[in-house]
Amino acid sequence: MAYILIVDDEEQIRSTLQEILEYEDYKIDTAPNGIEALQKIENETYDVVLCDIKMPKMNGIEVLEKAIEM
Repeated sequence: MAYILIVDDEEQIRSTLQEILEYEDYKIDTAPNGIEALQKIENETYDVVLCDIKMPKMNGIEVLEKAIEM
């Protein structure tokens, strides 16, 4: 079972994706912004990160670049 991190500043998008993917038996974690996502990535191992591109403070590309560095 894949462990997926969903990163999106819109709560409704996060919860909808979470509901759909959990129904398909994936293990899901969520983060409302890039900073929290990076903290979670430091402490957990995810198989996939689904990340919104346009977010305040840190965009999705920055999040994924920093995650790769980690």
